[in-house]
Amino acid sequence: MADGKPGAELIVEDLLLLLFNPESGSIAGEGTLYYPLAGAVLADLARVERIEIEDRGGPRGRLVRAVGTPPTDPLLRPAWDRAARKPCAVPTLLAGIGPRLRAPVLDRLVDRGHLRRERRARLGLFTTTTLRAGDTPRRAAVLGEVRAALVDDPPPEPRTAALAALLSASGTLPTFHPDIPWTSPVITRAKAIERGDWGATAAATAVTSATTAAITSTLVAAGVISGE
Repeated sequence: MADGKPGAELIVEDLLLLLFNPESGSIAGEGTLYYPLAGAVLADLARVERIEIEDRGGPRGRLVRAVGTPPTDPLLRPAWDRAARKPCAVPTLLAGIGPRLRAPVLDRLVDRGHLRRERRARLGLFTTTTLRAGDTPRRAAVLGEVRAALVDDPPPEPRTAALAALLSASGTLPTFHPDIPWTSPVITRAKAIERGDWGATAAATAVTSATTAAITSTLVAAGVISGE
């Protein structure tokens, strides 16, 4: 199994790439972006078997424990290091790593050619930087996989299910219409995946646990559900 080495796209990379709108050059959900990005990092670490989620009673009692050797990918290492120093509550870890993720993940997407930065001089006084779509088919391919999981309802792969769950929990899924139609069946399917209703393999179970723990903690922090 991969250990988070540079070279293979991570869930957190694909999540931010999906949230980028090629038409406007903006990123959906900017105000609360660090929650889903941090949740994606947890899912990535679970996928490569570098963390375990311990349930100590209630969403506020879930702890992240580091296992195995440190991941070599610099996007994953800070979260693993925090959990390795001392098992920490999921909300604490999300708040600790989330705010620092946007910039390095964007840099990774630009380096891979999935996005590009366009600099323009305005009024001859200052320069602005705008994000544009790159020349790779990655975003379209990942979007197609998420659409299939939500519209066609096949059993999703763990990474695709994690992406669908995080998009649903972040409240950004409506912005994908009509690529992902915002219909009652899609909403129902998205909420089921958000709750962890996907996959039964060992790998899927680990990613499901990490993803749902992150989502539950986020919703508790936002006051959407009770932490009791």
